[in-house]
This record gives sequence, C-alpha cells and structure tokens, in this order.
Amino acid sequence: MISETEAVLILKPDLDDLVPSETSPPGSVVDLVGESSFPKVVRHRLDKFFADQKISPKADRTMWIKIATGLVVLAGSWIAIYAFNPDSWKFVALYLLSGLAQTFLLLNIAHDSNHNAISTVPSVNKTLNYVFDLCGINSYMWRILHHRGHHSCINLHDEDDALTGRGIFRFTPHEPRASLHRFQHIYALFFYALFSLDYVFLRDVECFFFPTHDYLKRTRHPLREYAILLTGKGFYLTYMLILPVVVLEKSPLLVALAFVLVHLIVGLTVSLVFQTTHSIDSTYFPSDRSEFDNGVYHIFATTADYATSNPLVGWLVGGLNHHIAHHLCPFVCHTHYTPLTRIVKETAEEFGVPYRQHPTMTQAIRHHLMLLKQLGNEN
Repeated sequence: MISETEAVLILKPDLDDLVPSETSPPGSVVDLVGESSFPKVVRHRLDKFFADQKISPKADRTMWIKIATGLVVLAGSWIAIYAFNPDSWKFVALYLLSGLAQTFLLLNIAHDSNHNAISTVPSVNKTLNYVFDLCGINSYMWRILHHRGHHSCINLHDEDDALTGRGIFRFTPHEPRASLHRFQHIYALFFYALFSLDYVFLRDVECFFFPTHDYLKRTRHPLREYAILLTGKGFYLTYMLILPVVVLEKSPLLVALAFVLVHLIVGLTVSLVFQTTHSIDSTYFPSDRSEFDNGVYHIFATTADYATSNPLVGWLVGGLNHHIAHHLCPFVCHTHYTPLTRIVKETAEEFGVPYRQHPTMTQAIRHHLMLLKQLGNEN
C-alpha cells in the first residue's frame, strides 16, 4: 500500500494519473529506505494490521450503514417536504435536515468514494462519487483539486489548493501579508460559512473556464465533464431552489433563506473539519516539495489529528479527525482509522517523530485561529 503523497513524490510533480494506483510501483520510496527506517516500519505495520485481522481495507458494515443513513435522511427529508407540503417553519426545518444530510454525505461518503476507499469495484466508487454533484459540487473538479492540488503537495504555497486565500486570507508564511489580514482570525468563520456557496456558484466554473493553477491550465478536460458540470449544477439548483417555488408554491424569499442557511451550515462545518487538520500553529509549511526525503515525513510535519478518542466526532466527520492515517492510507475506508491512528501514534513515539494532535475539535479550531492571528500580524 502506498500513499498518494508518496506516489506523487516518486513520480513527478505534474502527475498525469490524478489517482495513483494502490499498488506500490517499482523503486518506490518504501523500497528505497532502510529496513528499520520510520517510513518503512509505519508502512509495514499499517499493512500488517489488515493482514493480521484478515479484513478488507474497504467499507465494512459500519460504512454501509452510514451510506444508507445519509441517503435515507436526504431522500426522506425531500419526500416529507413534497408529501406533506408543510408550512413555513416546518418546511425550513426539513430543508435544514436535508442540509445536514448533505454535510454528512460530503464528509463521510463523497470524500471516501473520491479516494476509491469504499469498494474494490470502481463503478461503486464512481457512482457514490456523484454525491458531490448531488450536493452542488462538481465531483470531477473536486477530485483534481483534492488529489493533485492537496494530497500531492500538502501545505505547499502556490500548490496546495487548500491554502488558496483569494487575497482574503494568508494561510502560509510564504504568502505576502496585507493589512486586511490583521483581522483574518476575526472574520474567518464568516467567510468559511460561505465556502460551499462559493463552490456551487463560482469555484467549479472558475476552475473549468478561468483556471489559476498551472496544472489546471495544462489539463484538457473531457467534453463529458463539461456536460456533467452544467447538468449537475442545473439539477441541484432545480431541486433546491426552483421546484419548491414552482411545485409547492413556497415564497421565493423563504426558499432562498433556507438555501442560504443550509450552505452556511455546510460551508462552516466542512471548512473547519479540513482547516484544523493542516493549518494550525504547530504544523509546518514547506517552501518546496523537495524539503523531505520521504513523503511520510512530509505528512507528519504538515498534518495534525484531533479528538481521535471521541468516536462520535469520528462518526460525524468521516474519520477526517484521524487525518494522518488518512494521508498515509487514503485508499482505506475511514471506518478503519481508529486502530490505524493508534499504530501511527505508537510508531511515531517509538522513532521520536513528532505526532501532532488536539484532544478536542474545539481546541483544534482555537489553534487554527491562533495561526491566522499570527500570520495576519507577523511577516
């Protein structure tokens, strides 16, 4: 098993295959390091876990229950809306329930399927990957930005898409500081709440037609992906905005209000789940991808866990609080992360490699805001 970060570092920065194979290529980093090196040992122990337990690294019963739960709640909320045509406040309540279901699906199902972590059958992952489009986000572009624009270049300025601040934020010490950034720790949560609205209406279209990343400029997207982009956006906006007004005769203002509230929930939740795993005051921001001899060291220096002993947090956020294990084993279903994190933590302690974590998500958020304050006031 080889992580995507390692695979990209092994091959080349401009990787053609956006999702590297799960099998280790000849001459991989794992093969090049010494038998007793930390990367070799942690990789061996993670692989050995599944062999010893005689279990698949893909979806287990818990994962299939999560998939069914998310889809049933989303479908059920909309069935209830059309079956009962509730009055204003009940309509908003059911609409918000569908938004919570979308948040759950994005974090738990869409993310795993994008990493081919749910099934060994490609068509299953591909089908579940369209959960992104069901939630208004283009699955194809998210795949590119997340794999080529994040997993292959964690915390690298001008490469990691997660560090794109659009001039509003300064997420890395290698980025120029503006006077506005002095207040970024204050206005951060407001703009994070707009994250999914940005994706639905601007970001996907911008990446397809007005790309800023060099790798996007060089990519020739298949025509079918343009069709899926337009069809997906049209379908999402139709069932979220148009049909409630046309079919149920709800007030356009009421529907628009419910729509915005849903996206404030989705945007704030998803942003905080991801930002607290890389952008905190104790993680490292390399200036070049060649700073580390091995991708495993890169992951440990730039990534942090939180609330790993709280099963409820892990269940709700799709295991993304076990983020080091995720980057080491991106093709493993997140329902296996808890024991993998124990292996990661124990092996890191054994070899004296810093393992970053916060006991609660609240503390992780606080340390993220501390980083923003620091970057906003220091060069």
